[in-house]
Amino acid sequence: MSAAGLLDRADFERVAEIALGATSADDVFVALRARRGGTTRFANNQITQNVNTQRATLAVSVAFGKRSGRATTTELTAPAIRDCVARAEAIARVAPDDPEYLPPLPPQQYPVLPTHRHETAAAGPERLRAGAAIAIDKCDAAQLNAAGIISAYESVVGLAANTGLRAFERRTTSEFSLTATGADSSGWVRNQRRSIDDLDVETLTDTAIRKAQLSAHPREIPAGKMRVILEPAAVCGFVGPLWWSLDARRYFRQTSAVAGKLGQRIIDSRLSMRNAPHHPALLGNSFNGFGLPTDSHTWIEHGVLGRLNYDRFTAKEHGQPPSYSPDAILLEGDQPAADSVEELIAQTDRAVLVTNFWYIRSVNPRDLTHTGMTRDGTFLVEGGAIVAGLVNFRWHESPLRALNTLEAFTPPGDAITMERPKMLLPALRLGEFNFSSVTKF
Repeated sequence: MSAAGLLDRADFERVAEIALGATSADDVFVALRARRGGTTRFANNQITQNVNTQRATLAVSVAFGKRSGRATTTELTAPAIRDCVARAEAIARVAPDDPEYLPPLPPQQYPVLPTHRHETAAAGPERLRAGAAIAIDKCDAAQLNAAGIISAYESVVGLAANTGLRAFERRTTSEFSLTATGADSSGWVRNQRRSIDDLDVETLTDTAIRKAQLSAHPREIPAGKMRVILEPAAVCGFVGPLWWSLDARRYFRQTSAVAGKLGQRIIDSRLSMRNAPHHPALLGNSFNGFGLPTDSHTWIEHGVLGRLNYDRFTAKEHGQPPSYSPDAILLEGDQPAADSVEELIAQTDRAVLVTNFWYIRSVNPRDLTHTGMTRDGTFLVEGGAIVAGLVNFRWHESPLRALNTLEAFTPPGDAITMERPKMLLPALRLGEFNFSSVTKF
């Protein structure tokens, strides 16, 4: 065990050796995950909770032919590991054949990514308290109510199989989220980084405060189809369903909204989407939970769908290599019209500016129409400036349609929501977006 108290590679090899040696099953796959760190929560301009946890979980999967079983344990003594293996065997022996079962991967080559930062691993309760205090003090001075979290976690993931597969990686993740609330308005920010030093809590807090102040005394305007400026977080929520529609199994079953469109343009030709695991602002990992290596690749190039996401079974069916699901998404465009959201606003005569969407749910999966609501900063832009906060809207729209009304965009920036993982996405100005009704708040 490392000096910091988290499992190291030697611990993983010991656990894997015991588990692999405890069974004569045809296939054995071992996954060890350990995590330690803390989260500080605050609300009503005071810290309400500090939680520090350390936990390790071992999952063992075995198979006899196509009958497989899986068991887990949080105890890593030799007897507990062998008992976990025995429970997995017992499940496998009574399980029906799985026609889609595939044995574990053989040994793989993995890229070396900057997934671990010492300063995040070393961040303790005092560092988190200091970050929370910045948000609390600034909101208190602005006569706003601060609520949110700041966290720092270190984790390790180790995979092993009786095929010779071995994978091990140390990872860190830090997060800051803040909602600044006034009497009739709110402002919101959220970000995740490998390094806690890169969170920039002060700047994020200033942004949340500014949004809460600008959206005070919101004006109500009629719903309808109108021009919008979507900040990166709003883009993250809105276009997320598009990435998940690239699943090859759904594509060939004709249940994907992009079925039959491989090699065709599906969004504006200025936009390209790729997986960028090496990007320092993203949280790409070297391998997924099955030991498949990550790689840098392009899914949509100049608006054209060029690649699907193949799970191992579907890849085998269609004679394709399996692909790593996008976990480090970067959407960028050719020749951005503005360097920032502020510049995009300055170039706009009239539009609705949206900070964030929430409670996004599918309406029609065949054309990717979704519904949701604006939240935590919705504004009217006129004459190149924000002139008023707006009462929030409900919307019904499809990224496949709206992204073909693209007018202008910025370089990609940090983008994350409460329901979507971290991405790098531009702010977008879209010529038409369907706001279906006005909400009551």
